[in-house]
Amino acid sequence: MPSAHFALAELKGIAASIPNQNILINTLGLQEAKDSSAIENIITTHDDLYKSELNLYSFKSLDAKEVQNYISALKKGFELILEKGLLTNKVILQIQEVLEDNKAGFRKLSGTALKNATNGETIYTPPQNYDDIMDLMANLEQYINDSELQDIDPLIKMAIIHFQFESIHPFYDGNGRTGRIINILYLILKNLQSLPILYLSN
Repeated sequence: MPSAHFALAELKGIAASIPNQNILINTLGLQEAKDSSAIENIITTHDDLYKSELNLYSFKSLDAKEVQNYISALKKGFELILEKGLLTNKVILQIQEVLEDNKAGFRKLSGTALKNATNGETIYTPPQNYDDIMDLMANLEQYINDSELQDIDPLIKMAIIHFQFESIHPFYDGNGRTGRIINILYLILKNLQSLPILYLSN
């Protein structure tokens, strides 16, 4: 654990020394968006991404647009936590709204199951009832923001938050990508990073 904290402090220090931090956010953010989206089988190239960045509305690659949505959602989340100092369900909903480009919100219909892509076997069935999802997300929101609930290293707490969020699987789509954005934002909330540049998906 000390070595992880040291590495995070080193990254934070290097990032602070760069004059135009937006370049760093955009470049590393695009790389993270590309790899995070690839985990979800949204595949694009760097060429597609940079073309899309230059002219998002005329570029035709749907996968590049999905990745652009990821970087927009990451930036939106970063702005919101800087403004509010909290990572609330409202912030999470706003991140997912930008990511998926819709206002579907938390799942209201049952039937969601995580399946093996090869054989179709159900691997995990998350909570199905809307009220259960709301209760669990309210519990998670409190756990994220109330440091007195558990005296634990923030890196361990980040892993617990990620596991809990993915287990609830509150959205119809975009849970994995939203969860990875939450990880980065939590490190910023805990002052372990100052910019959303940690490259977690790789």
